[in-house]
Amino acid sequence: MTSPFQLVAKITPKPEHMQDVRQSLLDVLEPTRAEAGCLKFRLLESRDGTCFYLDEEWASDDALAAHYATDYITPIFAKYEDWLAEPVEIHKMTALA
Repeated sequence: MTSPFQLVAKITPKPEHMQDVRQSLLDVLEPTRAEAGCLKFRLLESRDGTCFYLDEEWASDDALAAHYATDYITPIFAKYEDWLAEPVEIHKMTALA
């Protein structure tokens, strides 16, 4: 089991799916924040309105894997194959200070 870590994800929708992606992200905020391994889950939108960022903190890699397997996340990942302009960019990080 790993120790807690930070994650930032950049999600870039195709322009015609911007609202679809926004709503899908808004819909998962509450259940994700209720997950035992979720320490932080914030949604941000770029100021130019072209992409979203998730600012997350997870208790472990296992907690993140469990999140990815939930019945409310897996359907979104499937829709992202059509909705996104590019693959989700994920950066896992360890806080230094």
